[in-house]
Amino acid sequence: MNSIQHFQAIKELLGDSRTYYLIAVDMDSKYSYLNMHYTEVFNPIHADLVGKHYAITVHEDDQQICQVVSEKAFMYRESAFPATLRKHDGNGGFIITKWEYKAMFNDHDLPIGIFCVGHDITEFMQVSGKLQEIKISHSHSIRRYVANLLGLGKLIQEATDLKDVQDTAKMIVQSVTNLDKVVREVNR
Repeated sequence: MNSIQHFQAIKELLGDSRTYYLIAVDMDSKYSYLNMHYTEVFNPIHADLVGKHYAITVHEDDQQICQVVSEKAFMYRESAFPATLRKHDGNGGFIITKWEYKAMFNDHDLPIGIFCVGHDITEFMQVSGKLQEIKISHSHSIRRYVANLLGLGKLIQEATDLKDVQDTAKMIVQSVTNLDKVVREVNR
């Protein structure tokens, strides 16, 4: 199956998708095909995109990614190459998208464009960022109590008086109680 046949098969499969984007870009870097989902999301922002340069939808800093990934796709035509791109959302922000690029060649083995399958990962990226913040926050809390326990253990090792050991034991119990609260919050 050649690359055009691959694209046609994927078009039949994803042309009406409500989850995945499917686009094709010609050798002039202009959109030549958009599936229904891509059209519904991006045409209201940019008007009809067919015939327009792909860069109209892409964050300026991500256009170099498109160039590099496209070059790889033409160089290694049997493979698909991933790219994560920010697309303008029409409100001053961005939709974060994940793509697979594949080069297309005609029957004479000449390059005719790129087709890409992608999807919106904005929510996933937002949740990942929040989870990372939580992880960092809890990690600091846990390490604080572990450091307290280590320090208290050293105090017990050096203690010469039973009263010192008892006072340190009370502090250990409090640190363990606080550490247990943090661990329970993490596991919620």
